[in-house]
Amino acid sequence: MANRVKTVKAAVVQAAPVLFDKALTIEKACHLIREAGAKGSKVVLLPEAFIPAYPRGFSFGMVVGSRSDAGRSLWKRYWDNSIEISSSEVKTLGKAVKEAGVYLGIGVIERDGDYSQGTLYCSLLYFAPDGNLIGKHRKLKPTGAERLIWGEGDGSTMPVFSTELGNIGGLICWENYMPLARMAMYGKGVEIYFAPTADSRKTLHATMQHIACEGRCFVLGCNQFVTKDMYPSDLETFEELSIQPDIMCRGGSVIVSPFGEVIAGPLYDEEGILYADLDLSEIVRAKVDFDIVGHYARPDIFQLHVNSTPHLPVTYESKKIA
Repeated sequence: MANRVKTVKAAVVQAAPVLFDKALTIEKACHLIREAGAKGSKVVLLPEAFIPAYPRGFSFGMVVGSRSDAGRSLWKRYWDNSIEISSSEVKTLGKAVKEAGVYLGIGVIERDGDYSQGTLYCSLLYFAPDGNLIGKHRKLKPTGAERLIWGEGDGSTMPVFSTELGNIGGLICWENYMPLARMAMYGKGVEIYFAPTADSRKTLHATMQHIACEGRCFVLGCNQFVTKDMYPSDLETFEELSIQPDIMCRGGSVIVSPFGEVIAGPLYDEEGILYADLDLSEIVRAKVDFDIVGHYARPDIFQLHVNSTPHLPVTYESKKIA
């Protein structure tokens, strides 16, 4: 892109939602977006499942062979506080984005309003500086017990957006351990790679650095800082949290350069915003000796084919009567 900038200030927001409260969480998100924009940021990322919560510690009453009424009630509360793409809540976020003048990535629990209206997806929403929602990514493979509460995305929601700040895209949490998913991002030329997560372990930090080196891109790793006392005590199965530690997620947000160098963070044990100036020329300079989809690829041996067609459960055909 001829008019692209040379340097962009990025912000990674490590914070917790107002757990299980969609309205108050959106209010908090808007405040954080405006704060990051006021500090000169042009790219802002909030964590996985920020709206309304990453429900750490809960089973939703599910074990193999049975479900509980209390678990179903907690699920209903979670569902009620999830968001639909066409909702006023998305427009509220867009207004804050426009005021801040940033590109935003934010993790949400998305309720499918088009089809079954019963399935939830762990999604990453993308907004442009004009406040418009420009796309979404649905997590392809929820991890472990996440599969009990979230559906799976398909290849139709794996975007990378060409902007004056560079190509923006990304994957959620343990999707970043999926080599082919990463390769799909590299194939679209991702340069600013969003990696919202719920994992605070150092093993994921190593992956953030690996992705930056492998993709020759800037990686924004963004997590929540969550304590047990942030959970509402009236949640239907609140007693499940009794065995959880006081700090349920330490955070560990980080920003990494295309050479794998940590340029901001990691941030642990508190809420906060990490800032870094991304020198986009580093992306080109890093590719002189390694370009995963260029001179370092071997398409004569290895090829990846990505099915980007939406997979709908029901399709209808109409036939004309002669």
